[in-house]
Amino acid sequence: MSDERPSPEGPATFREVFAEREYRAVFAASALSWIGDYIAKAAVTLLVYQETRSVALSAAAFAVSYLPWLVGGPLLATLAERHRYRQVMVVCDLIRMALMLVIAIPGMPVEAILVLLFATTLANPPSQAARSALLPLILTGDRLVVGLSVNGSVGQAAQVVGYLAGAAIAAYDPMAALLINAATFAVSAALVRTGVADRPPAMSTEHRSHLLRETGDGFRIVFGTPVLRSIAVLVFSAMLFSVVPEGLAAAWANEHAGGMDAGVAQAVIMAANPVGFIVGGLLVGRAFGPERRLALMRPLAVLSPLALVPALFDPPPLVVALLAAACGFAVAGMLPVANGLFVQALPDGFRARAFGVMATGVQVIQGLAVMVTGLLAERFAIPVVVGVWSAAGVLLMTLAALSWPSRQTIDATIAAAQRAGTAVEPPAGASHRPGDERRPPEEQHDGVGGRPGEPGRRRHAVT
Repeated sequence: MSDERPSPEGPATFREVFAEREYRAVFAASALSWIGDYIAKAAVTLLVYQETRSVALSAAAFAVSYLPWLVGGPLLATLAERHRYRQVMVVCDLIRMALMLVIAIPGMPVEAILVLLFATTLANPPSQAARSALLPLILTGDRLVVGLSVNGSVGQAAQVVGYLAGAAIAAYDPMAALLINAATFAVSAALVRTGVADRPPAMSTEHRSHLLRETGDGFRIVFGTPVLRSIAVLVFSAMLFSVVPEGLAAAWANEHAGGMDAGVAQAVIMAANPVGFIVGGLLVGRAFGPERRLALMRPLAVLSPLALVPALFDPPPLVVALLAAACGFAVAGMLPVANGLFVQALPDGFRARAFGVMATGVQVIQGLAVMVTGLLAERFAIPVVVGVWSAAGVLLMTLAALSWPSRQTIDATIAAAQRAGTAVEPPAGASHRPGDERRPPEEQHDGVGGRPGEPGRRRHAVT
């Protein structure tokens, strides 16, 4: 997310972003672990459906990775501020690697696999929070916006590769997909350990309070600040609808494949939204300057569920894929701007906690959407469920867009942040006031082009 106000100037270039050695290490590590995760997810989802023939259980297998965010995402993410970011990322990768090796033991029951997968994903919140808080220390200004767009697009590309590979591997040996995932975590840990600087924890020992109170401060700062709250509502609404085609893809392909092979239909539907996201993120991020991106944000937000409404007419899988791709394109076009505004209104010292709140909301809402639509699809036709669900999304997104804060309100919040050195005052009772701590010297030269003591550079969180 950007730490600067939108301006009519053009965006940063990819070359500027990849010129930073630390970003290259984080980028490569993230891409590898993403690919492994999606290989495992596609394989397990298909395995459960083949053995049970239950849409609900297949959706549950897809949604199990979202559960850790529901049961303790913000709390686990808060841990990332208490420890060194590099250490958190490496330890989480090694834990996930070890658990994946256990899951891959031959003869493991499906129930045990799901439980262990849940345990594995408990390492996701602190790892992702640490990476999110680290990126603004590596990239600054519009380079951070472009870097996040690249991350988002590559993350979606990892879905395409992972889903395609996972569906193919599952036809022969689902356990092989889990071994591949374990290997990606091992390489990811090595890349982070050797390519990322070891920075002190964001929260010093003297500023710590109770872990639950620190976690609560993250919720209060997000939902107690009008601008942050509006951004959260917009992002959460987008996630509520865009994930549904992926979550129901296995059942949709088997029940409505037409003349297409069911396996191919599943892969096409699951890969379509990520492909659209890739194109949207790269095209909007590079073709338009910050001002134009801001103007496009709300129309694209409404377009994201609108693109899926034609599913009501039970189109063939290729058309479903095109609809899902259009939805992904719209989401990718609006997210970087929403993220950028979020960072501008976010106080220093709340990086990982704010990410934990936002990421938890995104993960829980996506998992809930898949579970609810999966249960509805047990009683109604899948195209009807997706079409009606998306039509409701159009109404919700329209309301969110109409209630969006005025430009004057947003500008006033950003101006206050520039004057005070923080974006907003911390909520009442916050245990850690932004700006209380002082950054160590090694954090004064983290971004591309930054120099020790250079004024005007502010580091912010990523949601």
